[in-house]
Amino acid sequence: MPSERDIVETFWDALKSDRTIMLSLAGERGGDAQPMTAVLDEDHPEGPIWIFSAKDVDLVQAVRDGGAAVATFASKGHSVFATVHGALSCSDDRTQIDRLWNPFIAAWYEGGKDDPKLQLLRFDASRAHIWLNENSLFAGIEAALGADPKRDYQDKTADVAL
Repeated sequence: MPSERDIVETFWDALKSDRTIMLSLAGERGGDAQPMTAVLDEDHPEGPIWIFSAKDVDLVQAVRDGGAAVATFASKGHSVFATVHGALSCSDDRTQIDRLWNPFIAAWYEGGKDDPKLQLLRFDASRAHIWLNENSLFAGIEAALGADPKRDYQDKTADVAL
């Protein structure tokens, strides 16, 4: 049975590897969740989550003064799922842009780091609900042998502070 800390570490490792989140503002101004690429700073692997976007994106315009946001995540192999709540804000931190910049990000911005459309977002996660998903083959075998999959699954989910 994984500990809460194991579940949290598994989430951060999966996010660092897979990077795609669905991000929206919380509450009435939330709108539709949008796919975004999450970038983690190597020196701070447990957040904040950084996102490169463009100033003309509706989500960026709506969060200009900051606000509560929700990110959902599913790892590529579907071994980790999460709903993450926190504060989203715009950042013009050039040091952070320089630290996180890479060829994949550069491909989106014709003007490079000085592109006038470039907007860095900072997502400070405060809490999450994380689910670890066992291989369904194993779950099927356990169920066939009389195990209760619901009981086993409850040990692989956690509401955590981040």
